[in-house]
Amino acid sequence: MDALYEVLPIIIYVLIAVLLVVLIILGIKLIDTANKTNAVLDDIEQKSKTLDGLFGTVDRITDAFTIVSDKVIDGIAGLIGKAFSFKKKKKEEEEEDYE
Repeated sequence: MDALYEVLPIIIYVLIAVLLVVLIILGIKLIDTANKTNAVLDDIEQKSKTLDGLFGTVDRITDAFTIVSDKVIDGIAGLIGKAFSFKKKKKEEEEEDYE
């Protein structure tokens, strides 16, 4: 029984040392993975900055198309409004002629 009291702490100390080594290895791998992730994110950020000019150009072009299409729609709506108001005036004149 005395041998067990002498051997058991040694076994526990060895297991704690192994656990400590495993945790150190996992920590190093975690740091390496974080560094690789940062490198990938930096690369993505750099590549997205090169596309900012393209997106700005596309935004200006779509704004120009929007302005032109709004003008065309306003013109068409104005013509339709004039046509209906002309018909309404003509109808009112005909009604006045009958009275």
